[in-house]
Amino acid sequence: MTTLSDSLLVKPWYREPWPWLLMTGPFIVVIAGFCTLWLAVKSDDGLVADDYYKRGLAINQTLSRATRAEQLTLGGRVELGVDTVRLTLSGAGVLPETLRLRLVHPTRAIDDQVLEVRAVSPGVYKGALAAPVAGRRVVMLEDMAKTWRLAGEAKGGAKFIALTPQ
Repeated sequence: MTTLSDSLLVKPWYREPWPWLLMTGPFIVVIAGFCTLWLAVKSDDGLVADDYYKRGLAINQTLSRATRAEQLTLGGRVELGVDTVRLTLSGAGVLPETLRLRLVHPTRAIDDQVLEVRAVSPGVYKGALAAPVAGRRVVMLEDMAKTWRLAGEAKGGAKFIALTPQ
């Protein structure tokens, strides 16, 4: 009679804690897999360029532009405001009326800004920012004909950036 009463006391499998405990690990892995899939589809890192070979060939042009900036003894300083940018440029020769300033995010091309700055007085240029600049940026300044280039780096919300031939 004791065997019959013992068989009546056996609980169904879903009432036992061990199957649920054993299923918890694989269930968490499946949920983490779906989260990883969603992140991979939703966010584009943009780190790989389609034209990497052409960009590699363009390095020689960039080096010649830095050499040209050194020959002209160009140097500059960028001051970032909330919605404006002020640039002070010095060098030998006649400075152009309009310059191109690029604020490049190191990893996300969508956060890049390209703007034209215009001379307000000799050696002083001003322009308008499309959005406030936060975080690290590579700052590049060039003339409209792309014959010379200056560059600098803004780290952690720096307001003043020195530009040198690079």
